[in-house]
Amino acid sequence: MPDLYRVSAKYYDEAYATLEDLRDLQFYLGMARRTGGPVLELACGTGRVLLPIAEQGLRIDGVDSSPAMLAQLQHKLAREPQHIRELVEIASGDLRSYRSRRKYALVIIPFRPLQHMYTVEDQLAALNTAAFHLASGGLLTFDVFYPRFQSLLAGVGEETLELQWTRKNDPTTAIRRYLRKESVDKINQNFSAQFIYRTYQGDKLIEEETAPLKMAYYTYPHLRALFLLAGLDIVEEYGSCEKAPLDNDSKEMVFVLQRAARKKSERKN
Repeated sequence: MPDLYRVSAKYYDEAYATLEDLRDLQFYLGMARRTGGPVLELACGTGRVLLPIAEQGLRIDGVDSSPAMLAQLQHKLAREPQHIRELVEIASGDLRSYRSRRKYALVIIPFRPLQHMYTVEDQLAALNTAAFHLASGGLLTFDVFYPRFQSLLAGVGEETLELQWTRKNDPTTAIRRYLRKESVDKINQNFSAQFIYRTYQGDKLIEEETAPLKMAYYTYPHLRALFLLAGLDIVEEYGSCEKAPLDNDSKEMVFVLQRAARKKSERKN
């Protein structure tokens, strides 16, 4: 199976370091401190969230299905001191089917990996994976974007400059990431697009690479239904990772969940 993140993995850390409004890290660090670990990060990518949690002295395991993303993480982990490396274990696995014998005080799915689950069956399977790994009283937390339907449906076929940055090890080289939306599927609530990475020296284009992007989007009732099916109760919900209220002005939906307590009649059966 091809690694859909082979190209994006090379640019991931530098690209998202440019986003001043990406403020999820402090939320997940706070959740890790609150529970005291151990932590499981599903779809851990290059370790943007995982490594700072380990640097707090907390045990964290990471799982991802992309060899390219995990290679970036392993490279970064190798540069960490031994006492940090000993707190981390990395595994290759699918968000829908991964199972380990460990249970965790906290399971996190940061920065929208659940939006790469495109069917109800896959979305439920991913939540079941998270719930399976929760220790008694453990918490699951994740974020997705709050759909803005006008922008979702607009701009098909157009190319938009999203991000640009200068290479850390080569200030003469600039990279620009463009997004070209290709289609929107209103029935299945997803859109398909391409990331286009263009590398410039001065004004000269020296390299161009593309990477596919497909994302599902959720409504609030859709998520509530998935939680019921997965046996999860909402403990807290927010409209941002800064814990703004979840309302009509929200740009994100952030949930803290716990396995639902079984009723007495169910326990007897």
